[in-house]
Amino acid sequence: MKNTEVEKIIKPILSSDGAGVKLKRSIGVEPNYYDPFLMLDEFGSEDKEDYIGGFPPHPHRGIETVTYMLHGEFEHEDSTGGKGKMKAGDVQWMKTGSGIIHSEMPAMSEGKLQGFQLWINMPAKLKMSKPEYIYIDSEEMHTHKDNDKTVKTIAGKFEKAEGPIKGHNVEPIYFDIELKKDKEFIFDLPNTHNSLIYLVSGEIKIGEKKHDKIINSNLILLSRDKNLKVKSISNSKFLLISGKPINEQIARGGPFVMNTKSEILQAVNDYHNGTFVK
Repeated sequence: MKNTEVEKIIKPILSSDGAGVKLKRSIGVEPNYYDPFLMLDEFGSEDKEDYIGGFPPHPHRGIETVTYMLHGEFEHEDSTGGKGKMKAGDVQWMKTGSGIIHSEMPAMSEGKLQGFQLWINMPAKLKMSKPEYIYIDSEEMHTHKDNDKTVKTIAGKFEKAEGPIKGHNVEPIYFDIELKKDKEFIFDLPNTHNSLIYLVSGEIKIGEKKHDKIINSNLILLSRDKNLKVKSISNSKFLLISGKPINEQIARGGPFVMNTKSEILQAVNDYHNGTFVK
């Protein structure tokens, strides 16, 4: 059995989105996408000026957005009439399908806000489907815990802990892992998937081959081999994300991701002429 090794280490770029929310973007720049993943942002700060503007109403079509809160609270509202508040540890998995207009605004005026947003592509046959939400309350999330580590499962299964996202076309794995110093996390990855680790804090060593130092806020693209072994050099926290590639042509236009340029132009026209939300 071949070991999963480091293919590439990417330092996120500092950016901003929405109404000036400061963030670190790792997918969506280089690489532009990592099929089926289109974007990965770590957002937040302890300075309210970095996040208070939030993400005012904006449209999406043809993608899924997965928002995972680590600290703070966000209020959500959308064109389907849905409303909700996300607190630390919660996940909102939104399938935008044919189109949705939504806003995500901080439900706090001070303190630490931190979280992640992952964009997942949708195959052509699902891009114009009805929008759908899955809300995952942190208190309902299944977690594996032992003397070495804690593994929260958003999607996929680790030991007996299984995430609530099931029957998904890209067969996703999404774990939040906390690993104590000098301990190991071992997991069998599907060799059909593209897989990545996002190191939130600490320092880790992956696989058996020598690689550059990996410490704090780094994206690591992994080889397509089954046996993943991560050793913590210090107490560490990281996300493990994996998905089956869709292998379709991608056309991007801001918040819209379709298969052709003409479909992007149609999305823009629909938005401007008021027929975007079905």
